[in-house]
Amino acid sequence: MARHPLDPECIAAHLDQLYRAAWALCGSRDEAEDLVQETCARVLARPRSLRSDDPLGYLLRALRNTLAGRRSLAGRRPRTVSLADVHEPADRGAASRPDEQAEVHEAFAAIAALPPDMREALVAVDVVGLSYADAGRLLGAKEATITTRLFRARRRVAERLAAPEPDARRTAGAVR
Repeated sequence: MARHPLDPECIAAHLDQLYRAAWALCGSRDEAEDLVQETCARVLARPRSLRSDDPLGYLLRALRNTLAGRRSLAGRRPRTVSLADVHEPADRGAASRPDEQAEVHEAFAAIAALPPDMREALVAVDVVGLSYADAGRLLGAKEATITTRLFRARRRVAERLAAPEPDARRTAGAVR
């Protein structure tokens, strides 16, 4: 199979998709921004060649590998918690639609809580917009496996989003 050089200019065309994928994988906007930046820096550090004409697939694999490396490294280091981790500041740009912003945060948190195989399938298809076949090639799984993982992942996310908050259950029980 012929190899094609990765055009550094094409990375900018895929930044939105990389960011959405990173946010869904991490569950945090700030961590997603850092992950995309680190991935781009690694990819741009030296010339790359692709086996196909699909730079998005290559970039998503690089993103996934960068995240795996970060998590592996983080597992070996002592963990500290900053105030930014405890309380995420409000997004001033979405101040006019705080209900929509809260729903997006809940959805990405639900996706981030999924097991890795389900989360990666959901991110590849529903967040990035890859076909089932492309997601299967990217993740090294059969298309039928991607279909099963997607079904289970979507069901878990829907159940988590539909579940009432623990405080709401206590309040509802006290009112009755």
